[in-house]
Order: sequence, then C-alpha cells, then structure tokens
Amino acid sequence: GSLSSELFPVSFCGAELGAGQSLSSLVFSEWLRLLPFLGVLALLGYLAVRPFLLKKKQQKDSLINLKIQKENPKVVNEINIEDLCLTKAAYCRCWRSKTFPACDGSHNKHNELTGDNVGPLILKKKEV
Repeated sequence: GSLSSELFPVSFCGAELGAGQSLSSLVFSEWLRLLPFLGVLALLGYLAVRPFLLKKKQQKDSLINLKIQKENPKVVNEINIEDLCLTKAAYCRCWRSKTFPACDGSHNKHNELTGDNVGPLILKKKEV
C-alpha cells in the first residue's frame, strides 16, 4: 500500500480500507455497504453525461423542415421581385406547404396543432 493509506485508513460507507488493502480485497458484505455510495456516483455520472447523449435526438425532434428538398444541404429559393406577375405573392415559412415555396395556407393547421404563430412571407409590388 501507499504511505497515505498506511497512515490514514480510507473509509467508504462503513467499508474501511486499512494498510495494504485495496478495493479488490473487499469481502461481499463490504461491497454491499459500498452499493449506495457507488449508486450515487453512477447517478451523478449519468446526470453529467445525459445532456450530451440526448442532443442529437432533441435536434432531430425539433426539425422544422420535415420533407422538402432533404437531399440538399440547404434549401434556398431565389425569386426576383421584378419577375412577380402578381401585385402580391405569399411564400411559405412553416415548411408544411404542398406548393412550397409558395404558401398554400398549411400554416393555419400547423398553428392550430402546435400553438405556433407562423405565417407566410408576403411580397407586394409597390404601386407607383
């Protein structure tokens, strides 16, 4: 054993390690007395690591875009305002539109189900 264990016996929950004794030399009854201590250590270790384990699942559960252009790393739609044929155009921001990128009103059902308040992006031609 080390000098410190010879001078100062170590005690874990009533299981005392004396000079020349190691954790591997404990008898069954001493291991039983260590169980609460080891359980608390395991729980603290789990609680410390848990936030890192669940991040990927939480991120996957919080996806906004569930099905539109999933093969692309980023969905980008570019529309020149000069090319607008209508005086007003509505574009989807909820990612639920069947006519994406144009809004089809799917945000209304999404808002009802989730309590969200998302609406379309509306572009208007300036009247001159």
